[in-house]
Amino acid sequence: MADTAAAPGAAPAKPGTPPAGAHPPLEGSARLWGTLAISAATFMNVLDTSIANVSLPAIAGDLGVSPNQGTWVITSFAVANAIAVPLTGWLTQRLGQVRLMVASVLLFVLASLLCGLAPNMPTLIAFRVLQGFVAGPMIPLSQALLLQSYPRAQAGRAMAAWAMTTLVAPVMGPLMGGWITDNIAWPWIFYINVPVGLLAAFFIWRIYHRRESVVRKLPIDRIGLALLIVWIAALQMVLDLGKEHDWFASPLIVGLALTAIVGFAFFIAWELTDEHPVVDLKLFKGRNFWAGTMAVSVAYGLFFGNVVLLPLWLQQFMGYTATDAGMVTAPVGLLAIVLSPFVGRTIAKVDARRYVTFSFAVFAVVMLMRSHFSTQADFNTILIPTIVQGVAVAFFFIPLNTLTLSGLTPDRIPAAAGLSNFVRITFGAVGTSVATTVWESRAALHHAHLAEAINHGSPAAQAALAGLANGGMTQPQALAAIDRLLQQQAFTMAANDIFWLSSMLFLALIPLVWLTRVPRRDGAPSAAAAEAAAGAH
Repeated sequence: MADTAAAPGAAPAKPGTPPAGAHPPLEGSARLWGTLAISAATFMNVLDTSIANVSLPAIAGDLGVSPNQGTWVITSFAVANAIAVPLTGWLTQRLGQVRLMVASVLLFVLASLLCGLAPNMPTLIAFRVLQGFVAGPMIPLSQALLLQSYPRAQAGRAMAAWAMTTLVAPVMGPLMGGWITDNIAWPWIFYINVPVGLLAAFFIWRIYHRRESVVRKLPIDRIGLALLIVWIAALQMVLDLGKEHDWFASPLIVGLALTAIVGFAFFIAWELTDEHPVVDLKLFKGRNFWAGTMAVSVAYGLFFGNVVLLPLWLQQFMGYTATDAGMVTAPVGLLAIVLSPFVGRTIAKVDARRYVTFSFAVFAVVMLMRSHFSTQADFNTILIPTIVQGVAVAFFFIPLNTLTLSGLTPDRIPAAAGLSNFVRITFGAVGTSVATTVWESRAALHHAHLAEAINHGSPAAQAALAGLANGGMTQPQALAAIDRLLQQQAFTMAANDIFWLSSMLFLALIPLVWLTRVPRRDGAPSAAAAEAAAGAH
């Protein structure tokens, strides 16, 4: 079972007494406004992870840099966010949950305003680093504050409502970013955070400032923090720049990879021996925590890699516009939004491992359906698996994080949620890089095999060339047209390979889920069980 020992230095609680810093649930309008304010802050945070993606060409052009340089707008945010997320537990103990949450929201607003005002790319990247760093604690803290707001019997339902916010935001990000960039100007993708963030910070402070958590003046683990920054930054740059630099054929990528590996090794050794570590790695002693974290992280990496791959294939080889691709991929949130409240209401009465098993089985079916796509697939054929995937999403995040965080004392939940989210975010980045790299590698292999059939001894190839020549094409033009067809088929076959492999890996993850122990089910979810939607970000 997960380690339930109190944090070092904390006074032992008397039997039957609530944990230090515990507060009674909110009631009436205070609970409603508190939920809305926290959800708005969460929505703003998650939205900014994807809203800039479709605006990169406009940003790069306006600031006079190449599109490749423009990707640092995304990379800088991701690196800083990945560094900040695992620091949540330590920062919470130093500052308190409410003060840290309000400070994060206000600094996020300031960073957003500065991003919109940035006169050049280096300045924009610097402000995106600030924005990503201050955004880190907001997701785990939003969950912790909501848990204080609701009675234990309603905690699962509260987290399900919160999960719906984080399911809608990634879908809305590209749609809103594209519309704002086309119809107003790209700085407004950052300016829209200002009114939302100010209102959210006002109501969070107004409602929660008397419900502050216990503050402990822990010493700063400077060496641990420095090692964390070094290896995460190096790893993130390997993942983001690897494909552009031909991976380990580049001395830059080799150097960054070695830095990440050595930095990670020293980080683990230091954090396990330091008296006040910046990241509590001892959480991994708990079976539920390590098994649940690995299951949610690997599954999220598979899910996110496919989320990135599908629109790339549609736009590059199926003739879809960005809007059309968005229309095909957006419905993934529909059934998730509908079913999440049901999962939240029943999570205390059902073995969460059964829900996760069902989710992984549905994911496997969805990926298997996609593995049969062809270049003749119509809109509905591509849309149906996306809609079905919403069922898997609803039964994935809430139950799996219930298992991951069950058995932990309330004082360890912020640190555990932050660490679990960090591992998941890292695996999401790995999944994206692996999916796109393997896609291109498999496509090259398939293209080589298909091209072998284009020769003078192939009647079909000669007939196709003759037909194109009769249509007025020269031989080089005809060969180029056939090569485009081969590329389309090769990349479609490569996508199918990844979809099939993802299906098998989802099935292979099911035994890992059953290594966890089910949380107690007495009609009221534990505080840790209510930490349900951590992975929905």
